[in-house]
This record gives sequence, C-alpha cells and structure tokens, in this order.
Amino acid sequence: MPYNNYANLDFDQIKTQIKDYLRSNSNFSGFDFDGSNFSVLIDTLAYNTYITAFNANMIVNESFLDSATLRENVVSLASNIGYTPRSKTAAISQISFDVEVPDNTTTVTLQPGLVCTGGLNESSYTFSIVDSITSTVVNNKASFNNVNVYQGIYLSRIFLYDGSLDQRFILDNQNIDSSTIRVSIKKNGDSGVGVRYNLATELNDVTSSSRIFFIREVQDERYELIFGDGIFGRKLGTAHGISQEDGDTITVQYLTTDGDEGNGVDNFTFSGSLVNQNGGSVTPESSVIITTNQSSINGSEIESLNSIKYYSPYTYSSQNRAVTARDYESLIKRIYPNTESVSVIGGEELEPPEFGTINISIKPKNGSFVSDFSKQQILSKLKTYAVSGINQKIVDLKILYVELMSSVYYNNSLISSSSTLKTSIIENLNAYSNSIELNKFGGRFKYSKILQVIDKTDSAITSNITKIIIRRDLQASLNQFAQYELCFGNQFHVNTSGFNIKSTGFTISGVSSMVYLTDVPNSDMRTGVISIVKENTSGDTNVFSVVKSSAGIVDYVKGEIILNTLNIVSTEKPNNIIEIQAFPESNDVLGLKDLYVSFSVGDSTINMVRDVIASGDDISGVQFARDFYTSSYSNGTLKRI
Repeated sequence: MPYNNYANLDFDQIKTQIKDYLRSNSNFSGFDFDGSNFSVLIDTLAYNTYITAFNANMIVNESFLDSATLRENVVSLASNIGYTPRSKTAAISQISFDVEVPDNTTTVTLQPGLVCTGGLNESSYTFSIVDSITSTVVNNKASFNNVNVYQGIYLSRIFLYDGSLDQRFILDNQNIDSSTIRVSIKKNGDSGVGVRYNLATELNDVTSSSRIFFIREVQDERYELIFGDGIFGRKLGTAHGISQEDGDTITVQYLTTDGDEGNGVDNFTFSGSLVNQNGGSVTPESSVIITTNQSSINGSEIESLNSIKYYSPYTYSSQNRAVTARDYESLIKRIYPNTESVSVIGGEELEPPEFGTINISIKPKNGSFVSDFSKQQILSKLKTYAVSGINQKIVDLKILYVELMSSVYYNNSLISSSSTLKTSIIENLNAYSNSIELNKFGGRFKYSKILQVIDKTDSAITSNITKIIIRRDLQASLNQFAQYELCFGNQFHVNTSGFNIKSTGFTISGVSSMVYLTDVPNSDMRTGVISIVKENTSGDTNVFSVVKSSAGIVDYVKGEIILNTLNIVSTEKPNNIIEIQAFPESNDVLGLKDLYVSFSVGDSTINMVRDVIASGDDISGVQFARDFYTSSYSNGTLKRI
C-alpha cells in the first residue's frame, strides 16, 4: 500500500493519491483510470475529500482567536475572556447657548434627541443628547453652558418581556455607540419611561438587586442587551410575585453615529426641543445662537479585528486594574477609543526620577495632541482602575521625525520620464510610512527596508544613496525668557568640524536678523557646545558670524540638546516652531520611551540622478565620477535645508 500524505489539500493531488491507492490493489493494478468511467467516481471522491478538508481547515482556524477571520467568530472568542469590542464612537462637541423664553417660565429642559446640526465638507451632521438637561430661568433667559452633544441620530426601541428563556433583546441598528445606550424599565400602564438601568462592564459590587444590564456584539455589528438573573443583577418581569421587580416594558434609547466622519464640525445651528416646568413646549423668543467651546472630536470607527486580537488578551490579564504598562495601554484604549498608540513610563525611569508618578503619552488617531478636555476625561476614568497613591500624568506627544536625503540613480533608457519615476518612489515611501513598524511609540525605522522600497519601485532604478535625518520641533515661547530641552533618543553622528546640529531660522531679542543653531564638538567628541549664529550678508551660506558662542549644550551619545535661557521673538516657520535636525549615528532609528516615530515623506528630499554608466553613455566612468557623484555623508551647510 503506498504512503498516504494526509496533508494534501489540492484537488489534483488528492485525485492522484486515490489512483495510487487503487493501483496498489491487485484487482486494479493495470487499470486505465483516465480512460474509463471509473474516472468520474474518482473525481467525485476527490471533490468530496477536497471540500471536506477545506471545511475542516476553516472550522479549526475559526476556533482560535489568532487565526479566526470572521468578525462574528473573533468577537465570540474574545467574549470568552471577558472582552467586549469597542463600538463605533460618536464625535463629541461642547457648546453653550442662551434661550429667551416667555414670562412665567421658571425652568427650561432640553429634551433628549436632536439638539443641533453642523456642516463639514459639504455634508450635514446631526448632534444629539441622550439625557435631558434642565436650566433655571433668570430674567427670561435660560443658559445652557458646556453642553456635550454627540454626533448621531437619536433612536428609541421598546421591548416587552414575556418571561420565555429564549427571548433576546437585540438592537436592529448598526453603527450604534454603545456608550449612549440608556435602558429604562416600567410596568405596563405606568407613566414615564420607568426606572433607569445602568450598563455594567464588570461584576464588582454587583448584587442580586443591582439594576444593571450587559451588552455584547452579535451578528452584523449589532448589539444584544443581557439582563440580570437574580444573582448577578435584578431579574426582569413582574410575573414572579416579587414586589421589588420593576416591570415588563423595556425602553432602550441610543445613538447611531457616523464615527470619525463627524470629527471637526465647529459651526452649529440649533434644532433642539425645549419644554417648561409643566412639560409644555417652549418656543424661543429669539434666534438661538450657539457658541462652540470645542469642535467635535474623538469620533472613531468600530474596533478592528486586529485590535480585538491584540488587546483582548491584555485586557484579560489586566483584570480591570492599572498596575503594569500593558494594563494602562489596554485600559486607555478602552477609555479613549481615539487612541492610535500609547506610551506608559514609570517615574523611576525618568531623569531625574519621579517616584509615584506614571507618565502617559497618547497619539490620537486624528491629529497629534490630546485636548485638555479629553485629558481630564481620561484621568478621571483611570482613577477607578489605578492603585492608590500613584499619580497619573498625561504629557503631550513628542514626535521624532525621520527624513530622507536620497539620490536615486536610474537608467534613462528604460523610462519615459524621471518625474513619473519620482512620483512612484514617493507613493511607495508613503505606503511604507503607514506600516505597523512606524508611527507608534517604540517604533523602529529600518534603513535596509527603505533602500529596498526605493530600489524595487522600478527596474530602471540602479541604486540609491540615502542619508537619514532625525528632527524634533521646538515649540518656542515667544517674547519671554525660557529654557528648552529636546531629546532625540538616538546617538548623533559627530563631524569634528561641527554643523552636526542645524535649525530653521528664528530671531531673538537684541538681534534683528535671522539666527540659527549650530554646534562645536568638545575634544571628547561626546559632548559639544550649542552656538547661535547668523549668516553674513555676502550670501555664502557657510560664512557666518557668532551671535552667542555658548547658548547650550549637546550630548551626542544620549541625543539630547539643552538650550540656555533665551528670549525668542519670532520663528521662520509658522506656529512658533523651530525645526532642529541631526544625523543619527545609526541609520536604524528607534522611538525610545515616549518618542513617537513618524516617517516624514513630505519633508524628505528625493533627487533623481541619471546613471550614465548603466545607460551606456559613459563606459569608462569618468563622466560619472566628475558630474554625477553623490557623497554618502552629511552636508556641511550652516542651516537646515
């Protein structure tokens, strides 16, 4: 009997294996399977085996969190370890407005539902609230200050509990923001919406009388409500003769949202519904003007499969407490869904150490900085998970930009236009800049992969000489004396003649012309002195005058720049930014600690150079060495270019 390879999943391989098996039987040893009707039976057996093997393989793959591909299965497996994937999140905006009301009105209540509409990019978005807000009338004016409105459509659904074991409470809408779900229960015939039930995410402090409900994601990104069983949470229904039960009519109110599409709206028109102290409708005496305190932010899409697979094990291991860095990472992702990447550093790792402090740096998905409003919300929610005596502090994002200075050699006989080839290179670099290795805390820029990305863009590219620049942006405090420190987290390459540190222009008090930062290495080549210089009027960029010989220090080994007290008046770049660059000692750049690595393709320089040797124009290489030679080392210019 021939050896059977049970790993064969290909139809032809299975068919061949069946034939070999039959030939091993003496009754079919000389049988021509291909030319007989027996071939049809073999095809049927092979097809059945192929389909069965495929289904078995899919079933096994979908049984494990790491290999599952269907969202329904990934969500189900994550729920086994207590993880509920994040829903779509409504963008939130903070507004204020006053309402002129008629006489004899003492209070005005803004009803749940539509509050205002706003436009962005030729699209209109509705903003709503899910809880009523009441304001006291003073001098015929009701003021609504710092009202949080959520982008989405307000919907309501009523269920009637029938006591059956198979009854399910599934919300039929997709795109629900689960944080906006409000559940109330009442008895038939009672007025109002009834008693409020609260969403529970854990079983701590949950008793048999707790008015809670749980949610879980089901098919087609919808949500199911799950109520207590009388042990964990209050049991539904009034048909059991227990007087403490609240009723059979379940009212569910929630928002369906557009997620991150609702971010950035800052101009609103009032469309809300108002009632007075008697429940009567209130019509404003004049137009309601809305003041936007905070444009809409923090809208996000439903959690992706990769995110669920990554965070669910860490959330399980954190057990709803913030102790380790991984605990904070998983909790912050849940608290602030707009998080793209998180860095958590204990105070003992700082210089100087700050014991009892946790420094948190967050890169949001939309933008570079977390607003003060969002910081307060995050810190407030973190306190419920944190260990007593530990102070959390959210620090602003520190971005380490990586730029290229690349000379790309190409065979001009193989392309029609060098500009088209350059465009293709930039497109490929942009695609690589979005890879998982970059744009995150702890990211690593890998030099060899960049060279491959450029070389593999087109067969016409013969080689490239690429230099790496690392850059930090210094946010200057204008017209005030201040000291500055910039950490690059990577060792600097040191040129003995200086010009290792370069900056864009700025002005300081007492000097009218534009000045720049440069450095002079000390004899140990580990540290140096930062100087402030200005260009001479001759126009030569390498001829300069020293304005301040000792304006700070640079540690080439640690990659740190410290500027002494300066009074900066203006900056060449907008938004009070001074760009400061250096050349790293290693072309592989690391995002150390709280540094967020960002590959800046837009600020990179790509020079297209004709390879006259490859094209056959210069066989000896004399012209190439004279006119097309590119240095592999840093330039000696004074300022950042």
